[in-house]
Amino acid sequence: MIEVKDLVKTFDGFPALDGANITVPDGGVYGLVGPNGAGKSTVIRHLTGIYRPDSGQVLVEGEGVYENPEKKALLAAIPDDWYFFPSATIRDMMRFYRGFYPGFDASRYEKFKEVFSIPERSVIRRLSKGMQKQAAFWLTMCCRPKYLILDEPVDGLDPVMRRQVWSLMMSDVTEHGTTVLVSSHNLRELEDVCDHVGIMNKGRVLIERSLSALQENIVKLQAVWKPGEAPVLPRELEVLHTSHVGRVYTYIVRGKAPEVTERLERHEPLMLEALPLSLEEIFIYELGGEHYAVKEIIL
Repeated sequence: MIEVKDLVKTFDGFPALDGANITVPDGGVYGLVGPNGAGKSTVIRHLTGIYRPDSGQVLVEGEGVYENPEKKALLAAIPDDWYFFPSATIRDMMRFYRGFYPGFDASRYEKFKEVFSIPERSVIRRLSKGMQKQAAFWLTMCCRPKYLILDEPVDGLDPVMRRQVWSLMMSDVTEHGTTVLVSSHNLRELEDVCDHVGIMNKGRVLIERSLSALQENIVKLQAVWKPGEAPVLPRELEVLHTSHVGRVYTYIVRGKAPEVTERLERHEPLMLEALPLSLEEIFIYELGGEHYAVKEIIL
């Protein structure tokens, strides 16, 4: 298990992390989401042992990861700016990775030649961004890490290769118990693969729950009222957002769908329907509802 406890990191007086707390259960996929500058990449650099915490703890299986080679050997990461030696080929980097990871799977490396279809003697810096990302997955997944940490992992990949990469990762989660922590702005994609979600903002984790629990605790309702009879909703309902088009009103309400629906039905709407929220919608409204929504600007 990965644990981040009260993590603080400051750069030139700016608090990049301000007491962040994260718990990543073993054997699943954890999605770390948040707006630009929330601190996601800074957390990842702590998890991989690049940064030393100013205060707080970053634990892998109960031990600090910074300057701990034994625990670092359990981790493999693909950052947004994946590093490779300037003149290295894929095969050169394979030898480099094999030297650091005793469990490097050479047979898997050979099998993946058919999956990624990139000549292994290609100089990586001459490849396109998408092909470089494919090379990163090719090498990293052959390390057979217990914990796979990803920052914008499929950025630059075409749709077919995105599906291929996710399929390989989910296979490792299912068959080998690999734990994946992934930071991405593609919330629609995360929604299909994540078991748990942490929402970050301003250096802190605001919410951390299983995806199912997160979706159960916020509901979208559409209601049609009689002309001129749209009610003022009860104060005890925590309404995050209200909008309407004609007589169709849309409410985003914190709470469980059956309870919220029952309260609105007392006002006798002509039509009332509870709809599931996407992870993207939950993200927007948990970060401030209308205050975080897209603003229209007249030019």
